[in-house]
Amino acid sequence: MKQLKCYFLTGILFVLITGTLSHFLYEWSGRNLLVGLFTPVNESVWEHLKLLFFPMLLFSAIMIRNLKKTYPCIASSLCFGILAGTLFIPVFFYSYTFILGKNVFVLDLLSFLLGTVLAYFSAYNLTLSCRLSPYRLPLYCAVLLLFLCFMLFTCYPPDSGIFTVYSP
Repeated sequence: MKQLKCYFLTGILFVLITGTLSHFLYEWSGRNLLVGLFTPVNESVWEHLKLLFFPMLLFSAIMIRNLKKTYPCIASSLCFGILAGTLFIPVFFYSYTFILGKNVFVLDLLSFLLGTVLAYFSAYNLTLSCRLSPYRLPLYCAVLLLFLCFMLFTCYPPDSGIFTVYSP
């Protein structure tokens, strides 16, 4: 269990560091479309979901490869964590902006931090309990669908809500 805790804590740090760096990667790459598929291309809430989604997806693949024999429920648990953390960010954003009437940069940073911690904390507990094992396929499909939505909506964002560009 100590090994599992180390992986989860490392995952939190990995997502926070790579997610933060990826915020700037699209500009640093000269606005390369391939880079933009995996990193934010603008300041919309939707694009900022990539800060958590892709780094956690990458680190989850490493965790699953290294831990699946010891923890057979880790894949479904990490999928749930990815979805929960990614969903938390817009829920937090729209809740606090509704209350305050404006967006606040520090709270945007906090939403990323809290979303990451929530994602890994829930995945850790679910890995130990194996409660999501019967829902493995729907969880995999939901993560795949979100992945495909990132690809599509990066190139063709709908003209509404979560795709609206906000300035901090």
